[in-house]
Amino acid sequence: MPEAMEQGNHTMVTEFVLLGLSHYRQVQLVFFVLFLLSYMVTVLGNLLIIVTIQANSCLTSPMYFFLCNLSFIDLCYSSVTSPRMLADLLSQRKTISFNGCMAQLFLLHFVGASEMFLLTVMAYDRYVAICKPLRYMSIMSRPVCCMLVVGCWMGGFVHSIVQTILTVHLPFCGPNKIDNYFCDVPPVIRLACTNIYIIELLMVSNSGLISLVCFLVLLVSYTVILVTVSLRLRDGKWKALSTCASHIMVVTLFFGPCMFIYLRPFSNFSADKGVSIIYTVLTPMANPLIYTLRNKEVKDSMRRLWSQHRLSIKN
Repeated sequence: MPEAMEQGNHTMVTEFVLLGLSHYRQVQLVFFVLFLLSYMVTVLGNLLIIVTIQANSCLTSPMYFFLCNLSFIDLCYSSVTSPRMLADLLSQRKTISFNGCMAQLFLLHFVGASEMFLLTVMAYDRYVAICKPLRYMSIMSRPVCCMLVVGCWMGGFVHSIVQTILTVHLPFCGPNKIDNYFCDVPPVIRLACTNIYIIELLMVSNSGLISLVCFLVLLVSYTVILVTVSLRLRDGKWKALSTCASHIMVVTLFFGPCMFIYLRPFSNFSADKGVSIIYTVLTPMANPLIYTLRNKEVKDSMRRLWSQHRLSIKN
């Protein structure tokens, strides 16, 4: 029975039950091992990128500044859902308090929207670097980069606080079962015991349009970059294409699932859980792999850092 309390004429839900990915114990154990490994790769990979960029004086361009911030965001983003999911996979009672659910929802959209804006800023950075190389360092100065990153976090906060306020003021009087492994807007507001049509439109226009607009800006930016590379550049052409290709892979992994989830009415699709895994688990893990495997400077810096570490141990 759901834990609840009386408020007015309604019995208000005070906790939610997360149905998770599977009801079968053996499947849950397999998922636990897989997601634990992916979370470890995510944490270690992103920490390695942050340490490498901070420790190497050669990696000072705006691109690496943004990459360091992206790794930090991915650490935060994966930590919003993965630890709770791993604990629930080993638990018989998968419940989360109402306040805990709203906190997870807020953090998920706060960090997720901040990453959307940061990826858009990174596309602009690549546009300036390739299309206006002589003015690159003056346009993308360190104060400008810092303001852009702060703007990404502020934009994420505004987006998330709107989503959370709209959700927290809905009446929840049962049922209390969330058909997912974390609290997100679509499955939560479907449990509200009121007409959510207007709220649904507001949230789709908020989350869905942000995803779509950022994706279209990114698409235009990379189209201009690719045209410029093919027409104007000769030296460094393949390096520029490789950098853009890694960004496009990240964008596709992140924005595709987000638009699938948020740019439609919040009806329950059987594919929603699988799609959610892509942008909450796989994308934060894939980002360091994509950037490190496709970026020669980062790989060389990691090798030098490892060599210095080995020498310090021997001495």
